[in-house]
Amino acid sequence: MYGSHTGQRRRVFGAASVVAALLMLTGCFSSPGDSKPEDEAPPTPRQQPKAMAPFWVNPDGKAARQVATFGKDGKTSDADLLRKISEQPVAEWIGVEDPRGEARGFTEAAAKADREALLVLYNIPHRDCGNYSKGGAADGNAYRAWLDGVIEGIGDRATTVILEPDALPHIEDKCTPQQFHEERYALLTEAVDKLKKLPRTKVYLDAGNPHWIKDPGRMVEPLKRAGIDRADGFALNISNYQTTEENKKYGKQLSAMVGGKHFVIDTSRNGNGPAPGGDDPENWCNPPGRALGTPPTVKTGDPLVDAYLWIKRPGESDGTCKGGPKAGEWWPKYALELARNAQ
Repeated sequence: MYGSHTGQRRRVFGAASVVAALLMLTGCFSSPGDSKPEDEAPPTPRQQPKAMAPFWVNPDGKAARQVATFGKDGKTSDADLLRKISEQPVAEWIGVEDPRGEARGFTEAAAKADREALLVLYNIPHRDCGNYSKGGAADGNAYRAWLDGVIEGIGDRATTVILEPDALPHIEDKCTPQQFHEERYALLTEAVDKLKKLPRTKVYLDAGNPHWIKDPGRMVEPLKRAGIDRADGFALNISNYQTTEENKKYGKQLSAMVGGKHFVIDTSRNGNGPAPGGDDPENWCNPPGRALGTPPTVKTGDPLVDAYLWIKRPGESDGTCKGGPKAGEWWPKYALELARNAQ
C-alpha cells in the first residue's frame, strides 16, 4: 500500500492484484482461472465520452465484477450504486511479475477502444517507509529492468503515467533514509527520460498533497532533481481525501515555482473532503463517511489542471484498520459507502 508512516497519506498497491493480465480479443482482461464459459458473452465496455474523459474503462475491473455478482444475487440497488465506480476510468497499477505483459495488455485494450491508458508505476526501491506497502524493487538495476519491461509494453500507444507515488514526498518528509536519496533521484530521472522518449506517453511525478508537505516550496528541489522539466507535470492528492479546491491552490503555487508545469488531481475519494480531525495521523486509513469525488475528466475549467483522475482505485482497502481487509484488497462495503455518499 502506498503511504507514509507519518500518516499524511496512504496508497493501495492495487496493481499487485493484476497478475499477468492477458488481452482478450474482446479488449477485456482476465487473470488465470477467470476464463468465462464459451456461451457467456463478455462484458461490454462503457467508455465515457472521449472529449470529457479520454481514458480507458476496464470492463473487467474489480468494481465491474462486483456489479455482476450483485446482479446475479438480485441486489440490484447495490449493483446500480457500484456502477458509479465500474463505469469510470480508474488507474491500473503495474505489478512486479510481468510488467511488459500488463503494460502491453492494458495499452492495447485502451487503443482498441480508442482510448488512452492510465497507468501507475509504483516499484521504486525502499518504497513506502510505512507499514503496508514497503518494499519495491530489490535494487536500482532490478528497477531499471522492471521499468524497461513497462516501456516495451507501452510502445507507441497513448498512455498517461503517474510515476512513483510517495517517492519524492518521502524524501522531503525524511521518511526515506538519506543514503537512498541519490539513487532515487537517479532512477526517477532515468524513468522520466525513458518514458518521454515514447511517442505518446505523458508523465506526472507525485508531489504530495497540501496536508502532507504543507509548504509547496519544499517540493521544488525534489521535483527538479527528479526531472520535472522534462515531465508533463506533477500529481496531487494520490490516495488521499483533501478537497479539490485545496489541491488546486497548492498546485498553482507549486506550478509557479517549477516553470508553470501543469498538474493532475486524484479525486477518487475526496467528494466529502477529509475525515474530521484535521491532520490526525489515522485519517488516511479507510476513514468513514467519505465519498467519490469528481468523475475523471480533462474538462477541469482550469488551464493548469490537466485532469481530475481516479488514481487510487475506489473500493480497495487502505489496510487492516476500521474493519478493512489487507491493503489493496477489494472491499465491497467501503466501495458501496463511497458510492452512496457521492453527490
